[in-house]
Amino acid sequence: MSGHDPDAPVRAAVNLQTWRHLTFLHWAYDVETVQALVPPPLRVQTWEGQTWVGVIPFLMADVRLPGLPAPPGWDAFAELNVRCYVQAPDGRDGIWFLGMVVPRASFALSLRSIGLPYMVADGVVARGEDDTDYARWDYRFGPPRGVLGLRTPQDSAWFTASVQTGAPLTAYERTPLVESLAGRWTAFHRRARALWRTPVEHEPWPLRHGTVTGELTTPLRWVGLPAPAGAPMVQTSKVVHARLGTFRLA
Repeated sequence: MSGHDPDAPVRAAVNLQTWRHLTFLHWAYDVETVQALVPPPLRVQTWEGQTWVGVIPFLMADVRLPGLPAPPGWDAFAELNVRCYVQAPDGRDGIWFLGMVVPRASFALSLRSIGLPYMVADGVVARGEDDTDYARWDYRFGPPRGVLGLRTPQDSAWFTASVQTGAPLTAYERTPLVESLAGRWTAFHRRARALWRTPVEHEPWPLRHGTVTGELTTPLRWVGLPAPAGAPMVQTSKVVHARLGTFRLA
């Protein structure tokens, strides 16, 4: 299911999105620790006895219905999500989002209506040198402050990262693990006590190496995970163009 190429085309897209200046930060975790945060009947996937959790900051752009322009304020904004990797009873694998933040309250409210755990937080993606081969991206997010976006006195830097992109991953470096964590074509979510899935299609990720510094692990503790052991596995990607299909019962 997961991997380099989409498992099935999205023939009738209901939403179009462009994901830019994206960094995959992944840490290995104990399976039982992550499973405690995932609703049944989903089960976390394992690789050599461990599972992985990702913190993914990026620039969301051109969110729109097919044939229409982006709504006001939805043309470009920062997003950060915390996600784990799961499998449904029918064998289909996908993503379960543990937490998601954006600076647009209208977007957060809209997506919460289908069961995605969006909250509002200040966020920015700053681009430095950004040529065709290498780039530098800086991310900064304030603490989540509720879906209505009410400010709190403790607003401060909650997640910061400076990322320098590197060379493209070789075919040898695009291991089954890397391809599986990046190439996910289903997002699971809960709505009205039922489990739903949304199909996703986009071109294969143009993955590159990356180096990162900053305050990276606060989002993991925010969703209820302990601090990770060691540095993250890092990959970067400049852009993909996503087509989302109608969500359906999983």
